[in-house]
This record gives sequence, structure tokens and C-alpha cells, in this order.
Amino acid sequence: MTSDSWCRVCSRGFFSCHWKSNSEAKCSCCWCSVVSVVTLLSLFWMYICLVVYNDQYDFNSEAFIKLHKHLNYFMVLMTISAVFACYCVLLLLFALVQVALGEKLHLHWLHRIFICLGVIFIALGITGIIRCWKDEWQIVPFSLQYTAPFLQFGAVGALILLSWFVFQAFLKAKEGSKFLIAVVFLVVSAFILLCPLLIHSPCLINVKDLKAKPDLFGHRGAPMLAPENTLMSFERSATECNVKAFETDVQLSKDRIPFLMHDHKSEFLKRTTNITKNVSCGNQLTFDELKTLNAGGWFVEKDPFYTVHLLTEKQKNDAKMQAIPSLQELLELAKQHNTKVIFDLYHPEHCHDINDTVDTVTTILRSGIDQKLIYWLPPKNRGNVKNATDFIQIYGNESEMFQENGSHLNVKYSQLTIDKIRKLQEDNIKVNLYVVNERWLFSLLWCAGASSVTTNSCQVLNEMKNPDWTMAPYVYTMIWILVDVGSILTMIGLFVYQWKTNDSRHRTGRTNVLLCTEQESTSLV
Repeated sequence: MTSDSWCRVCSRGFFSCHWKSNSEAKCSCCWCSVVSVVTLLSLFWMYICLVVYNDQYDFNSEAFIKLHKHLNYFMVLMTISAVFACYCVLLLLFALVQVALGEKLHLHWLHRIFICLGVIFIALGITGIIRCWKDEWQIVPFSLQYTAPFLQFGAVGALILLSWFVFQAFLKAKEGSKFLIAVVFLVVSAFILLCPLLIHSPCLINVKDLKAKPDLFGHRGAPMLAPENTLMSFERSATECNVKAFETDVQLSKDRIPFLMHDHKSEFLKRTTNITKNVSCGNQLTFDELKTLNAGGWFVEKDPFYTVHLLTEKQKNDAKMQAIPSLQELLELAKQHNTKVIFDLYHPEHCHDINDTVDTVTTILRSGIDQKLIYWLPPKNRGNVKNATDFIQIYGNESEMFQENGSHLNVKYSQLTIDKIRKLQEDNIKVNLYVVNERWLFSLLWCAGASSVTTNSCQVLNEMKNPDWTMAPYVYTMIWILVDVGSILTMIGLFVYQWKTNDSRHRTGRTNVLLCTEQESTSLV
């Protein structure tokens, strides 16, 4: 069997499950279009999953609240999405091979079922984000400022590959269809080749203009290296990650002692401790009762970030023995390392106590910590706190900050545009962005000029000496022009080759017809 025959058989077998040519197959163009659209959809969804991976821990935490079980739900979602995307890409490749070989396309019913299930899965995923995770949509256009230059180069490569099939269809089409194919191909090509005019990435910057590396704030300590909101977590963030601030969450116990715990909804204490009874908020337990709970065993057992294997046996044992710390204990650690502390003050509505702010401020003042090391974030009673202390006031929105003449802003990374971040920096506003875990996102915000970021992966970001990529604007312009010129010349060459090959086939066909006619005439004579 020749290589050409082998390609025909394999592509036909995978696509239609027919090992012999099926001359009766209908809707070839229709099925090729369907597979192409679904492939693009699956790749788009996969891209969303990859950029949203930065917030996978939030996704898993919310899933735990609803499903009451520890599992890396986001990784399950990504695995299914990746398998479906790879499947669609393979299906499209075999379809294109069949088109190139002049085979009729017939999509097997099994493939049709898998495609329908995949589309339903993606539709449910998009609907879920729209309804339950709306803020995540903002990260998609945000991420394009980092990936767009490379996506454009990839799109040019895909355009060159697909041009072979487009030219083949163009030369075989009728006159009316040729015009439509030509117009669509030229419009798409012009958009892909000229889209760098629309790309404005902060990483297209001269190295000398790059701002200093953003400071790192340890989100609940170093939750990839130790159980979140434990003394071990904060200790490791200070000694191994060189964080400039401890970010945490404070609640008050029944005996009015501030302690560290993030979860404050229906699953209070259940996700990160071994509690067995139902407790809805901190003021239902004394601090001594909270101290008896184990706050580290879940981390070693469930391995939420798949990082437990990086710990030594001693560190694993230490993690298993962690308890819920008090705010006082964290302040002592912050004094020891001269590290700032920034925190949210939580109290569920049905457990609200107007004295929470007073008791928290009292605890901080009694600790003797330098008040300039406290970043006060809770908006409630801010005026009284501002008048009574020298805490640095950090605000959760711009309007409140400007109204109070503040100079520190703490917001989610996707709530500010790159231009806005730069403008705030020019106005001497310190901008902290949360929660930044992935290298690409940290690189983008570094190039944009962010002052600091709150992160779960301080051990990764601490090792970065430079953004993952920067490029001088003139260098990018030169590469863009060279790539575009090279791709245009390549596509012209492919078209000329296709045209000559097609013309040669027509001439050979006409010659064969003439020879057959002459032979028939001779035999008749």
C-alpha cells in the first residue's frame, strides 16, 4: 500500500469509520464546517480554562461549599476540556486530509454524539461562569494583552496551512463560488496580518522603562507550602518567600479574641479543620475550643495544590499539628520579621457584633506592633479607626479612596485596566492586586507597574528575576513585518503551485480525451 493510499484509509477510517471509499456520502462541506466550528469553540473554551486556572483555588473552595467534598474540581474540568479539544483537533486534521485527497466526508454517528456532548459541556461551563463566576470573564480580554502577540503569530501559521485547502477549493469551484471564497479569504487574511495594529501589550516595553518588581503579599501565608492561615504558613512565607505583608482574615470568638479564619459562610470551619458539629460562626465557640481543632491535617491529606510532595517528613508532621492561631500570635510573628499585616474582618450577618472593630483594634494596639505595619482594610468604622490610630488605610474601591484622600488601593487584578494601573502609579497611588498566582499574570502586572500583588504561590513568584517576556516595540514591529511578508510570499507560492498543478491536470485530461477519440476513429476506419 502506497503512502497516499495509507493516508486515505487512515483518515477515512477515523473520520467516518468506513475503510472503503463512500461515494454516496452527502453534506461533505457541511460536516467539515461543523467540525471546524466546534474545534474553534473547544480551543476557545480551553483558552478560558487556562487563563482562569489562576483562580482555580477559589473555584474549588466554592465547589466544596456546594458539594461538601474535597476534590480538585477545576482539574477535572480542565482534563475533560483538554481531551475534547484534542479530539476535535484530530477530527479536523483527518477531515482536512480527506479534503486534500479528494475524499467524500461522512461523519460517523459516534463522532456526532461526542461532538454534541462536548458542545453541551462547553455550553454548561460558559453558562456556569456567567451565572456564578461573572468576574472571571474579565480575565479573558485582560489575558490577551499578554498572549495576543503570540496568538497572532500562531494565527499566521494556521492561515498558511489552511491556505492550501482554500486554494484547492478555489480552483475547483465555479465562478460565483470563487468570488465568495476569495473575498472571505482576503478579509480573514487581512484581519490576521494587520491585527498587531490593535495589540497594545504592556510587555512591549524597553527594559530600561520597566518598573521595579512588585512586592509580594502572602495570601493566608504560603498556602502552597503549609495549611492556610496557620503560623507555619505565615512563617514560611516570610522566611522562604520574602513577602512584604501577611494577608489574612480575622473573626472573633465567643470570648472576644480575634482569630484567623477565612471561611465564614455555611461551611465555617469544615473545609480547613476537623470539626464535626455544625457551627455557623466564630462567636459560638471560645478561643480555647477553637484551639483544640486541628487546622493542618486536611492540607496533608487532601493536598489542595499538589505540593505536599515538596515538603520534608518533618514539615508534613508540623503541618498536621497546626492549630487555629489568634491575631495576637500573627502580630508577634509580624513584629519578629518586620512584616506588614493586611486583613479582612469577617462576621456573618446573623452573627454580627458591632464591637468587632473595637476588639480587633484593641488587640492590635496591645500587641505593641508598629502601627505603620498595619494595613487597615475593613471599611466599617474606618473613620473612627483612622482618627484613633496611625494604621495605613487601604481601600477596596477607588471612589472611597479618592473621597478619603487615600493613597493605597487593594482590588482584584481584573477590576483595573493596564492604563488605569499606570495612571494610579503616576499619581503615587500604591496599587495591590489580588489574587495573582500564575507567572504570566504576574509578568503582565509587573510590566504594567503594579506596586504589589497578593499571591498563593509566593515561592514561585519570588524566584522570578524578570517578567517572562518583554520586547522593545521596534523589535516587535520588525518581527511582525517580516512574518507578514514571509507568510504572504509563502501563500503566493502555494497558490502558484496549486494553479500550475491544476492546469497541468486539465491539460493531461484533455490530451487523454483526444488520444481516446483518435483511437476510436482509427478503429472505426
